[in-house]
Amino acid sequence: MGLAFRLALICKNQHHEQFLDAPEGRATRKRPGLERMSAACPCGRIAAHPAKPAKAAQPQPLPFSACCGPYLNEKIPAPNAEALMRSRYSAFVLERADYLLATWHASTRPATLDFAPGAKWLGLDVRSHCLLDADHAEVEFVARCREGGRATRLHERSRFVRASGRWFYVDGDQF
Repeated sequence: MGLAFRLALICKNQHHEQFLDAPEGRATRKRPGLERMSAACPCGRIAAHPAKPAKAAQPQPLPFSACCGPYLNEKIPAPNAEALMRSRYSAFVLERADYLLATWHASTRPATLDFAPGAKWLGLDVRSHCLLDADHAEVEFVARCREGGRATRLHERSRFVRASGRWFYVDGDQF
């Protein structure tokens, strides 16, 4: 079972307000607070530290507009497999089935992807990103959420392929 199916199952109790924003007027859901592109990105990527950090400076998460937002909202292709993995996690949090299906390789893509309300996403930890060759990569990650008071953890090594200059999710192995 790959990332998309596993996370779709985790999403079954996620609660978000609905709005019409997706192509063809399909209902999608948004995470409260992300209507502002300055909100922290769901993927949790931390801003790069300056060469000489200020005293006791705390790492700051990147805003959605400087992280996954351009990939999800502006149709800019992710530059590498890790960026695509992070943007797909954000798409799961935001229940953007349109983006998930568009970034899923045709050889393994399901016909539809549904979300049901209820789980609270707790975060993403990208453990490694390995470029196997110019057009193949793997990303190992842990995604966490809380569902009905119970913590769920998905640890997976996902496979990605680049075709026609764009990265696509293929499948993954769970640990």
